[in-house]
Amino acid sequence: MKTPVGRIAEKLIAGDPQKAIMVNSERNRRYFTEFPSDAGALLITAEEAYLLQDFRYEEAAGYSAKNCTVTGFTDFKAKLCELLEKHGVKQVYMEINKLSVAEARTFEKLFQEHGVEAVLDDTLDKAIKDQRMIKSPEEVKKIEAAQAITDAAFQHILPFIKEGVTERELALEIEFFMRNNGAEAVAFELIVAAGKSGSQCHAVPGQNTVHKGDFITMDTGAMLDGYHSDMTRTVAFGKVSDEQRKVYDTVLRAQLAVIDAVKPGVLCCDVDKIARDIIEKDYPGTFGHGLGHGVGFEIHEWPAFSHRDQTPCAEGMVITDEPGIYVPAKWGVRIEDMLLVTADGCRSLTKSPKELIEL
Repeated sequence: MKTPVGRIAEKLIAGDPQKAIMVNSERNRRYFTEFPSDAGALLITAEEAYLLQDFRYEEAAGYSAKNCTVTGFTDFKAKLCELLEKHGVKQVYMEINKLSVAEARTFEKLFQEHGVEAVLDDTLDKAIKDQRMIKSPEEVKKIEAAQAITDAAFQHILPFIKEGVTERELALEIEFFMRNNGAEAVAFELIVAAGKSGSQCHAVPGQNTVHKGDFITMDTGAMLDGYHSDMTRTVAFGKVSDEQRKVYDTVLRAQLAVIDAVKPGVLCCDVDKIARDIIEKDYPGTFGHGLGHGVGFEIHEWPAFSHRDQTPCAEGMVITDEPGIYVPAKWGVRIEDMLLVTADGCRSLTKSPKELIEL
């Protein structure tokens, strides 16, 4: 498979020397070049791709950036126009979703002065979105490696769940373990919610403590080589009531039904409905968020298992499957895997057990 730079160039430039692509956003620059920096730009022409970096990053980029030629500058605009002139570029596709109005006008004016058109529609944004939705085998391996750290962190944290431990203490221990085992960062602000806090699907870990009979929901993920993982498991401290077990089993049934249903061609909105119908039957109004979202170079990508998203599932997509039931002031249960859509179905990239664990 071609490199990410080669794929986007083939789609938009197709060998035309008068066309070019400019990527300004930090996240997409790293996606294409595998080099993280908070400034600069990636210019892709028919002949060459250039990662423009100032003195702070030029040397480091020269060692590790991929799929491009690293080019230093002291005057960004001058260097950019020099390269456009060198290659005879007359049209540049730009990321409008990542540019402010002021930035877009600045580039438009600059390019006009050099006989170049700035393409300020959604052509480039849509092409990047479509490309990033379908993960290459190499990308899947990186997501799996991040998830392996997350799975290990889940096993690590179980012995720490004891009477009186705080949500914050558990969250910090998970983060320390992930970083100590190779993660460059956590994938997002980790969620640990015990007891009544679990009814808040995005609860912030605080000084709330664990007590007998509590559900503890842990939404965790690691970032490795720029790629993210995302997993939620709900465990119990001590024995649960019959009502709690029924809630848990309902969420698990919905989650497994999705895994059975996902395959290429199935609409994302229909996948969402599969889980929602199961939960709404016995617990109406308790599942208020979308079923899942794409995961990869960002923690929330495309597409989404949502009633609004009519994107057909396609081989290579990685999407979360995370139904939940949230009973205000009582408890919450969420179970989440990352699903890779395959040629004839899907497989979970998440290895942690889903059967209810009573500690």
